[in-house]
Amino acid sequence: MDADKQVCGLQPDSQYVELAVEVFAMLADATRVRIILALRGGEMAVGALAELLDKSPAAVSQHLAKMRLARMVSTRQDGTRVMYRLENEHARQLVTDAIFQAEHALGGTPAHHRADQASA
Repeated sequence: MDADKQVCGLQPDSQYVELAVEVFAMLADATRVRIILALRGGEMAVGALAELLDKSPAAVSQHLAKMRLARMVSTRQDGTRVMYRLENEHARQLVTDAIFQAEHALGGTPAHHRADQASA
């Protein structure tokens, strides 16, 4: 049983702790967080992301290159365009949870709890 716990890396002495810190460091940039939020709906080209984020295509490309090296996003060629998508659901979930935590920092009932209450 203990072997199962170590495999997923959720122990304080896990070999993955330093890598997790690198993931948080990668997400410690508002543009990268916004890119992940934008890509939740599916893949997008650099130009569309740049327009959505009100950033230059060159700046967005630099962020996407770092995120690709970190295996947070992947690409697909579509003619002359490069389409970016989230590599898996984990970066999306990390950003979602961080946004929810930020909502708690404002006090009162966070929007994500109001939405849960309305659907109940």
